[in-house]
Amino acid sequence: MTVAVITDIHANLPALEACLADIRDQGIEQTYCGGDLVGYGPDPNEVCRLVEEWGIPTIYGNYDYAIGRNLEDCGCAYPDQLDREIGQLSVDWTLANTSPSAKVFMRELPFDLRFELGGRRVRLVHGSPRKVNEYLFEDKPARTFERIAAGSDCDVLVFGHTHLPWVHEYGGVLFVNCGSVGKPKDGDPCAGYAMLSDVNGSVEVEHRRVEYAAGGVAERMRAAGLPDELAVKLVEAR
Repeated sequence: MTVAVITDIHANLPALEACLADIRDQGIEQTYCGGDLVGYGPDPNEVCRLVEEWGIPTIYGNYDYAIGRNLEDCGCAYPDQLDREIGQLSVDWTLANTSPSAKVFMRELPFDLRFELGGRRVRLVHGSPRKVNEYLFEDKPARTFERIAAGSDCDVLVFGHTHLPWVHEYGGVLFVNCGSVGKPKDGDPCAGYAMLSDVNGSVEVEHRRVEYAAGGVAERMRAAGLPDELAVKLVEAR
């Protein structure tokens, strides 16, 4: 059995469509979504609608939690004041351009999801089991991941939020960061998602990248009134 996990779409409809097409081409019948449907990109309503139409089991990300409740703080961390100001412009734009029905959809999403894969207990969260907006970067101390593993109540912990894909085992738990569909930050602008497969009772992970017209989305971001800096970061994947 193989499942796909998409996360951090960030209102990038073409990237989502490209990933879903690739998932279909792989013959994968079950897809899960790790949240952050909206923010930064120009298509919050269309992304929510497509995820809902596909019937994809979905959790909320920190951005979804805020926009769904009309909060002005998305819970993001910024390296400096300029990035904070640009981020707030994105929040303000998304609040103003997300429909009431999309906000209701996000407001009703759960914090986490659990499923089994080859007898292994899988738990899907956005940031971490402790907090929706905790950043689990790969270079954090091993003891941090070991503490999380001890309280995770699962065999495989799947998450996103950092937009940087990686896999590592700590404390008997396989940690899987799925990267980002709509806003990668690893220097590769291709949309990304993770495939998890049951192979003889263990879970194997493949990070897939899918080409799409990132430049076209960047132009639409500018035309919609989103900050130019966000459009540049999209095509440069940073």
